[in-house]
Amino acid sequence: MQPTTKVRKIAFVGDHLPRKCGIATFTSDLLAAVAAAHPQSQCFCVSVNDIKGGYDYPEVVRFEIEEQDLSSYLRAADFLNISNVDIVCLQHEFGIYGGPAGGHILAFLRELRMPVVTTLHTILREPRADQRRVMQELISLSTRLVVMVERGRQMLEDIYHAPPEKVDLIAHGIPDVGFVDPTYFKDQFGVEGKVVLLTFGLLSPNKGIEYMLNALPRILAEFPDVVYIVLGATHPNELREHGEAYRVSLELLAKKNKIEKNVIFYNDFVDLENLKEFIGAADLYITPYLNEAQITSGTLAYTFGAGKAVISTPYWHAAELLAEDRGVLVPFGDAPALAREVIGLLGDDTRRHAMRKNAYRMGREMVWSNVAQLYMHSFESSRLEGAALSRKFLVTKTLDQRPRELPELKLNHLSRMTDSTGVFQHAIFGVPNFSEGYCTDDNARAFILAVLLGELEEEPELARNMATTCAAFLHHAFDSQTQRFHNHMSFDRRWLDDQGSEDCQGRALWALGVAVGRSPFRTFQMIAGQLFASALPALTDLTSPRAWAFGLIGIHEYLRRLSGDSLVNQTRETLTCRLMKLLEQSADPDWCWFEDELSYDNAKLAHALILSGHATGQPAVFERGLEALRWLNELQISENGHFRPIGSNGFYRRGDTRAHFDQQPIEAQAMVSACLEAYRATSDIWWYEQAERAFDWFIGWNDLGLELYSPESGGCGDGLHVDRVNGNQGAESTLAFLLSLTEMRLAQNMVTSFKEPIANGVYAHL
Repeated sequence: MQPTTKVRKIAFVGDHLPRKCGIATFTSDLLAAVAAAHPQSQCFCVSVNDIKGGYDYPEVVRFEIEEQDLSSYLRAADFLNISNVDIVCLQHEFGIYGGPAGGHILAFLRELRMPVVTTLHTILREPRADQRRVMQELISLSTRLVVMVERGRQMLEDIYHAPPEKVDLIAHGIPDVGFVDPTYFKDQFGVEGKVVLLTFGLLSPNKGIEYMLNALPRILAEFPDVVYIVLGATHPNELREHGEAYRVSLELLAKKNKIEKNVIFYNDFVDLENLKEFIGAADLYITPYLNEAQITSGTLAYTFGAGKAVISTPYWHAAELLAEDRGVLVPFGDAPALAREVIGLLGDDTRRHAMRKNAYRMGREMVWSNVAQLYMHSFESSRLEGAALSRKFLVTKTLDQRPRELPELKLNHLSRMTDSTGVFQHAIFGVPNFSEGYCTDDNARAFILAVLLGELEEEPELARNMATTCAAFLHHAFDSQTQRFHNHMSFDRRWLDDQGSEDCQGRALWALGVAVGRSPFRTFQMIAGQLFASALPALTDLTSPRAWAFGLIGIHEYLRRLSGDSLVNQTRETLTCRLMKLLEQSADPDWCWFEDELSYDNAKLAHALILSGHATGQPAVFERGLEALRWLNELQISENGHFRPIGSNGFYRRGDTRAHFDQQPIEAQAMVSACLEAYRATSDIWWYEQAERAFDWFIGWNDLGLELYSPESGGCGDGLHVDRVNGNQGAESTLAFLLSLTEMRLAQNMVTSFKEPIANGVYAHL
């Protein structure tokens, strides 16, 4: 069974094969391991090019950054932001990014809108001023940091003052290979019957191989069958600056020491499968590196994890990994010590094999499949912690600091989402998604908005055109034989269902009731009235409480113009009784609600009781509706005082833990509308303030401190995730915002016109 995760799209940023670089190998291996362990997550790479024209990358590399071109870093950030990426996993090494001390990467990180997990491949003990600045800002811009040894964690705290809770210790990953006798592989390299010493990695002067060549004559005096393999191409940077000077110097040293027949140079950057065979053939692995400040070594990790006896200089990674008889450490630049330890291990089979077993046993924890799980845990944590940090640092507004000016009403996006057939259901960012077609639910919402815009006297021509389109859609959606509405229509105008959901029936009746009760146009009144009369009888056959609530709100609107309709009045009485019965059966002092679960469009249930109880003169119904709405409202106020709707990712069942995300715009809209109705019915300004609180959720007073609406177009994001706003601006979310804004503006007009709210009749046009 595959492990599950909510991290759906991961971008790995660094180098990638076929670039010849240790970071490229690591990034490629880590990406492949995470993708294999979590196939439901989409993994891809953004790779940095150090040469003009880049490399012949595999398809997994989706975007390329030119190392010294700052603008390409910004373009890469834009690419990730619009690609709906959940997590960026950055590989950091000073030498692979452009700018002073690799500072171009900071510009990239500043533009990102998702959590970043940064793996630190180098941590400098004595950084230059520019390196320290880059490192400290990198720490600040990263949600979590990964180090590969304990010393790295300690250095981050002591030197760079990184928060310890931000740091994860995850070993360098290794391939999962068997514990095999070296003899099995030696014939492939023509060294059968030989004792093989191995050093591999990109060649450069800091590798210290000359010290091993100086140690070899003494080793050969004791073990003449020793062969020393030096595997690896010259490092590209070394090659560009000095050519093959270092390799040539090593070959000349081998001749000088008269050991050239016992040294094999493989000038090649081998793939993983070949590398496994080279490692398999080694009896001892040697890393004579000269720089102590090496916090990670992939070559060391690979050979150690394969169960090889290792002799190394005490650079930081080796000092930690080879402790407790898992390897041997020798001083830097000390050829006699290298010779002594090689001879000692080759002459002591018991010690050498015990060392191999110790290394192999520990190496099982480092295989890529385990490392992938640890990284995914870090990704999950960063997703949650990134949202928590946003809430901590962005949501600092008090009640007095909430936005007071309502945004300008913009219908640009809604216009783009509407054609001659109706309103499109979904969008890809701000572009209509034709493949998802249309739905009656959203066209009903749009019909309501068009009528309210007419009352607001905003965009009259656009509002009337929209009302015409939506009225035609609802008329076509109604099936006179079944007396029900279809809901889902394809882009080629085919109905995809026999009949829509029960909630769809209720929403359609709600919209038709609004058109009858509020539209000044006789045509809309007539069409809506006829459809309302045809569809109403089926309402009492439905079992969904939300369908009843939508229907009751529509009935209330209808009866404002046609109050003498006895069938409609009777239906209102029936449905009101049903909602009251649900509330009485379900509610207790700790759970004042109609059902055992809070799910979607919650406030509409209380809204329906408030409307019906007030309109019919039933104080008990009216007060129970207010009581339920007050309970729901208080449940959805965060500790910082902003609106926090029940999340759709699990909802909230009585006795269980509530879901905080994903927060949906229809919840804010339902609360705005219900609280405004409570305000009109009670003249209590507190309810108006609660409507303001819920509306302000759209414009940034929420858990992330982020605006969901677009001030340029009036579009609205499809939800508030734990770490970001959903960038898609579908019809439901956009209409939820526009309906909320329109209702707030209608209410604000009345609030500013009168010092005190007056009798309900004055608000008839609301």
